[in-house]
Amino acid sequence: MLSYKKLKFGAIMFDVKTYIRRREILKKKIKSGIIILPGNEEIPMNYPANTYRFRQDSSFLYYFGLDVPNLIGMIDADSGEEIIFGNDFELDDIIWMGPQPTVKSLAAKSGVKKTFTLSKTKDFVSAAILAGRKVHFLPQYHSRNQMTLADLTGIMPKCINEHKSVELIKAVIEQRLIKSSEEVKEIEYALGISMQMHMYAMLMTSPGLFEREVAGGVDGITYAMGMGNSFPTIFSVHGETLHNHHYDNLMKSGDLVVNDSGAESFNHYASDITRTFPVNGKFTQKQKEIYSIVLDAQLKAIQKMKPGINFKDVHMTAAKVIASGLKDIGLMKGNIDDAVRQGAHALFFSHGLGHNLGLDVHDLEGLGEDYIGYDEKIHRSNQFGLAYLRYSKELKPGIVITVEPGIYFIPQLIDLWKSENKFKEFINYNKLESYRTFGGVRIEDDVLITRTGSRVLGNPIPKEIDEVEYVCNEELREQYTT
Repeated sequence: MLSYKKLKFGAIMFDVKTYIRRREILKKKIKSGIIILPGNEEIPMNYPANTYRFRQDSSFLYYFGLDVPNLIGMIDADSGEEIIFGNDFELDDIIWMGPQPTVKSLAAKSGVKKTFTLSKTKDFVSAAILAGRKVHFLPQYHSRNQMTLADLTGIMPKCINEHKSVELIKAVIEQRLIKSSEEVKEIEYALGISMQMHMYAMLMTSPGLFEREVAGGVDGITYAMGMGNSFPTIFSVHGETLHNHHYDNLMKSGDLVVNDSGAESFNHYASDITRTFPVNGKFTQKQKEIYSIVLDAQLKAIQKMKPGINFKDVHMTAAKVIASGLKDIGLMKGNIDDAVRQGAHALFFSHGLGHNLGLDVHDLEGLGEDYIGYDEKIHRSNQFGLAYLRYSKELKPGIVITVEPGIYFIPQLIDLWKSENKFKEFINYNKLESYRTFGGVRIEDDVLITRTGSRVLGNPIPKEIDEVEYVCNEELREQYTT
């Protein structure tokens, strides 16, 4: 794990050569035109001076490394010129914020020699447009940056993303998708935080607590050890709701709780781990059966992962393990290959197996999921469940991807399919009635594709049934809390 010493806001970066090299690679891929990479601004919560916690744009971080608001990066692919636009802080700002670095000193850390004030950005962009040069920019998710690009280019704000540069999108994805050894170390630092988060959750959860009493502590660890959450924590006894972001339920004996949470390293690389465990520390027989199927699916999926394998095939492997396991306990029936091919298993496993991980927890998805996970050869399915597979393409060394199969019992979905007699030849709806209130199970790890296979990143976090029950037992909890 990396060791971070004393930290200052915006000061943690890779070596300057890393950013210079990244920009040189990008210039060679784009070849012609100017590239505009706006950083993020601070966003008010409820009045201008009270802002949300700042999070820099990930592509700006990747190419410039500066974790500071109100900067714009520009790269001229023809001349090789690089500029950072930004305004130095004035005395009124310093009174409230303390001494601040100049834009020029920040740019030097990134290996950029030229800086100008923000007001000069339009001059450069306008000159490029008048010369008939291509202006490349990525699709924007923040309305502030949509407005900024609209002002710079003369395009209507609501139409900005229609003018995104597909050439730039593909170049950035190709570059950012493959993680360097220093990036993998950052992810493993974040995973070290994840281990603390999940051990804390298992140790502190007990009947009679509200979810928020544990979820709040889980989130606190991310701020104590890193840069906060990589996404809003999912901590819920209603694991059948895939992205459940409220924590109002009272946890009871017999409940299962899903903890899907992650942290960011100080350089903003993400972790994303899910564990499911019993609130009272002991799985019931029914819970053991479902949990074991999910764990088997995850282990077999990871075992299959190596360069040259399409991730869609890994997803289908997990789906078949799940369907086969559900048949063994009487919830599914018939020919398993036919059931999976037609999508009957998606009643229980209704999402994709995983997503890319890096500077974003769903890495690069803001640039367009179909650009990341699909191409001219591999197209997205329109089948329920399989349509949600975020990455389907060939696995390559350096890709980091999550593996997170699950089994969920969603009453509304069960009722709909049952009313339609959907897949009645594969689903035992009568037995399914006794599982309506079961909830859900998901198990997730972050996996690096290596030259010869794959490696689960981070230190092992308990997921075998006996390991989970050991960590969740009351005696260990008492030792930990005293």
